[in-house]
Amino acid sequence: MPAQPPPERPGAGAEHDWWQTGVVYEIYPRSFADSNGDGIGDLAGITAHLDHLAGQPDSLGVDAVWLSPFYPSPDHDFGYDVADYLGVNPKYGSLADFERLVEGCHRRGMKVVIDLVLNHSSSEHPWFQASRTSRSDPYADWYIWRDSPGRSVTGRRRSPNNWRSWFGGSAWTWDEVRGQFYYHTFLPQQPDLNWRNPAVREALLNVVETWLDRGVDGFRMDVFNVFFKDAQLRSNPRRVGGRGAWSWQRHLHDRNQPELHDLLSQLRSIVDTRPGRMTVGELFDGMLADAAQLIAPRHLVFDFSLIGVPWSAAAFTRTLAARDAVFGTERWPANVLSNHDQPRHASRFAPPGDGAAGSTEGDARAKVAAVLLLTMRGTPFLYYGEEIALRNLSIPKAQAFDPPARRANFLFRWWNRDQARGPMPWRAGPGAGFSAGRPWLPLPSEAATRNVERQAADPDSVLNTYRRLLALRSATPALQVGSQHLVATSDADVLGYVRRAGDDAALVLLNFARRPASIALPKDGSREPWRAAFSTRDRAPGDMLGDEVALAPLEGLVATRA
Repeated sequence: MPAQPPPERPGAGAEHDWWQTGVVYEIYPRSFADSNGDGIGDLAGITAHLDHLAGQPDSLGVDAVWLSPFYPSPDHDFGYDVADYLGVNPKYGSLADFERLVEGCHRRGMKVVIDLVLNHSSSEHPWFQASRTSRSDPYADWYIWRDSPGRSVTGRRRSPNNWRSWFGGSAWTWDEVRGQFYYHTFLPQQPDLNWRNPAVREALLNVVETWLDRGVDGFRMDVFNVFFKDAQLRSNPRRVGGRGAWSWQRHLHDRNQPELHDLLSQLRSIVDTRPGRMTVGELFDGMLADAAQLIAPRHLVFDFSLIGVPWSAAAFTRTLAARDAVFGTERWPANVLSNHDQPRHASRFAPPGDGAAGSTEGDARAKVAAVLLLTMRGTPFLYYGEEIALRNLSIPKAQAFDPPARRANFLFRWWNRDQARGPMPWRAGPGAGFSAGRPWLPLPSEAATRNVERQAADPDSVLNTYRRLLALRSATPALQVGSQHLVATSDADVLGYVRRAGDDAALVLLNFARRPASIALPKDGSREPWRAAFSTRDRAPGDMLGDEVALAPLEGLVATRA
């Protein structure tokens, strides 16, 4: 039976959808919780920990979970090489386990968003296996095949054009069975599907329909802007500079093609037939302006501009101003500081010498970052472990599972993504509550002291900072759906902005420095004083703020007029 839709949670009002008022929590299933002791996280493990996320007085208080791929896969790219779009990888459980997970989320008032990887499949998918057998097979045109245009002076087969793989080397691989090259934006084990073929389009849109029927509330669309390539497969113009071979081209013909807009309209119309459903797209190798043009009501696009910003109030002020200028007041951002492909921001923002175990200052910065993510305009996406300021693992290249990391060199620079995918530490002791067996990746070195159980018992922990912030956000319409206006501060180390929704307003001040700061509050004509609603430091809620406010070192402050 299809899962029932979840009950509506209190929010800013019925006119706003959950995707605008809520907070989404990304789970990397392989690393969240292992229920059977094989060292690999699974769906039953996630279900067993749903109370951590929502449904209980001491839950984190998120509104939705996003599951990274759990489909059958040979794991050349850990689930992003899909061998069956409608199944569940036995490593993670069964379809019945998925249904129980959806039911458990819905019962707690949480939505379920799943990853859809529709640009490419696994080379072991039956579609590709059929496609490579014959040029006249019914699946022959389901992938992008081309003849070699000839041989080089050294006798090697020349590729159809100069396109590069994101994971290094040519994007074309010769297949001896079919006697042609096939195209892959990523690994050779991830051949790109041919979206220009109507049969492919119908099959993949049927995948969307099927998961909607199974009760999911939304989709994260993997690298959706590369679904279409130039019909003539023209080579990309060369460019000078950049950090590797990928950037030595201007990628005009292998992404962002005009046909994408018609497909997105069709796909989104299918999602829109189901009340309360949404999508969020991963813009691959794109600019902020590209993201803005692809946003639509109920259909978001991740803004990755925040991921590259250093620990600097001035840098974040410039980034938010640039984003506001591009997005305007109508387009709704999808905000992220960390994810499964990027270094964890608790490590990225940490001071020198912070180390894997963290430091007092590192945790203080993580709390300020939490205030930023959960109060700026847009839908926040949290990555599992952020709520305890989990740091990156340290994994030598020789021990890497991440395929591109094993091949990294001077021409192909790559950050080992394993380091951001470590097991979730739930408690102290063997296995850290993650698994009774040997975890697929090593446990964080600080698991005995940095874990959910320990932080839950500490009122001043990063975890309880997130809990209080999420509760404040849920009760404050301005922080959910309000406009955003940057506030000029007299201190370059302080970022400030005001959120407004009708008569509701919230002031956010973030001191990025390890020294105190004094800030004159903005004048807006209101007779009501600002009162502290939340602080990462020792400031009592309800305290009235004067014309100037003294911020403690590394303090994140939210004030309201309630």
